[in-house]
Amino acid sequence: QVQLVESGGGLVQAGGSLRLSCAASGGTFSTYHMKWFRQAPGKEREFVAAISGSSGTIDYGESVKGRFTISRENVKNTVYLQMNSLKPEDTAVYYCAADRYGIVRNYANYWGQGTQVTVSS
Repeated sequence: QVQLVESGGGLVQAGGSLRLSCAASGGTFSTYHMKWFRQAPGKEREFVAAISGSSGTIDYGESVKGRFTISRENVKNTVYLQMNSLKPEDTAVYYCAADRYGIVRNYANYWGQGTQVTVSS
C-alpha cells in the first residue's frame, strides 16, 4: 500500500509559476514510476507528466511540454511538478500517482487526494 499526499497548489496569475510536491509513504518509492494527472470541472482526466524510478525516462503531455518539469528525489520519497508560464486552461485539480511498471501512460496503482491549481487571467 502506498499513500500519496500532494501539496503546493493555489491561486496564481497567468504567466506565473507554481511548484507542486507529492510525498509518498508505505512503499518502495524508488521502484515506482511517478505521474501527475489533472482534471478540470466537466473534463476528463488528463495525463500531465511521468518519471521513471531512476529519472531515466520522462514523458509530458503535449499541452504542458516546454512549460512543466517533473522531477523526483528518491531519498525524500518526493516527486515534484514545476509549472511555469501558467495559463488559465491549466486550472484543475492535480493528482499525484504511482505506477509499479510504467507500461500504460494513463494507468496508476495509487492516487493522491489532489491539490487545486487555479490560474487567473
